[in-house]
Amino acid sequence: MYDIRRVSDDVIYIGCSDRRLALFESAYPIPDGVSYNSYLINDEKTVLMDTVDKTCSGQFFQNLEAALDGRDLDYLVVQHMEPDHCALIEDVISIYPEVKIVTTAKSVGLIKQFFDFDIDSRAIIVKEGDTLNTGKHELTFVMAPMVHWPEVMVSYDKTDKALYSADAFGSFGAINGNLTDDSIDFEREYINEARRYYTNIVGKYGPQVQMLLKKAANLDIKAIYPLHGLIIKDNINKFIEKYDKWSRYEAEEKSVLIAYSSVYGGTENAVNILAGKLADKGVKGIKMYDVSHTHSSYVLSDAFKYSHIVFATTTYNNGIFETMEHLLHNIAAHCLQNRKVVLIQNGSWAPTCGFAMKTILENIKGTEIIDESVCLKSTLKEEQLAELDLLADKIVNSL
Repeated sequence: MYDIRRVSDDVIYIGCSDRRLALFESAYPIPDGVSYNSYLINDEKTVLMDTVDKTCSGQFFQNLEAALDGRDLDYLVVQHMEPDHCALIEDVISIYPEVKIVTTAKSVGLIKQFFDFDIDSRAIIVKEGDTLNTGKHELTFVMAPMVHWPEVMVSYDKTDKALYSADAFGSFGAINGNLTDDSIDFEREYINEARRYYTNIVGKYGPQVQMLLKKAANLDIKAIYPLHGLIIKDNINKFIEKYDKWSRYEAEEKSVLIAYSSVYGGTENAVNILAGKLADKGVKGIKMYDVSHTHSSYVLSDAFKYSHIVFATTTYNNGIFETMEHLLHNIAAHCLQNRKVVLIQNGSWAPTCGFAMKTILENIKGTEIIDESVCLKSTLKEEQLAELDLLADKIVNSL
């Protein structure tokens, strides 16, 4: 049975959700599932805005048929060629053989890589500022290369003042009935997974996001239609402000994130004591993660959120304990910048992980290591409590 939702006079949501998938892109846990969004503009001409992942193909084609209500499909706009949005292009063509595909030149090349049909005979290649008039609606195409693939574009509907934003302004999480942000508590229920989505999927490409935001600043946007997550109407300015901050690698919170790994509990005990000292000195909103227990995508997300990060770990095979090493390389790969960092190392017989952590972090732009003096040998000793006091003072004074 079809499941469609009207989101404006002429626009129908025909997407679907997957709550069974454990890892998005085989990498990121999605305990709340994920949505694959697609939209049909039912104007004098009919326009399909992207397709969905192949796991939702049955639901999608029922939705598309119901939304068209006996009409033919005139255009398929392909904004992004990742398979979770483009997997069904060839199937769409087999059902609607006269459809024209509106996309970028780079997307045409990728279509030829993914599929074997003749794209050249049906492609309408668009570039920055080109338009498509469908009757009452006019779409203007805005190039968004490397947000987060090189072929990406977004589409602005001048009539509805709506931005079809591809993978920008998306989030993890399935659609649970409520389709728009005005029907949930945006800050409490949504922004954390939106941040985790941004930081892990798009976060590496801050300068490219900044370029897109500058283009978007010239548009009168009343709704954002992303390819994942809720339609945004009430929190457009707030979401854009978050994207601006994230893409400039500015912290949202002047507080402390403590990321640690601990094999036998000695390191964990030390950071728990440090966290208590920070709290006693007035630091609010401290966040702690055992990086061997919590997936790195969550820690990375909060690394973008917090101004100060304490990395504490044990020496392992003369290097960094493996879960911490993975986290540090993940942070470096996503280009997080401009953080104040503290390093705490432990080693029962050869504490060398501090130098190895520093080597990774020193290559990250704007990283300031404010302390690396605390070195545990198996467990924290009473005489080292004074070191933690001094360390807490350093952190508080730099906040």
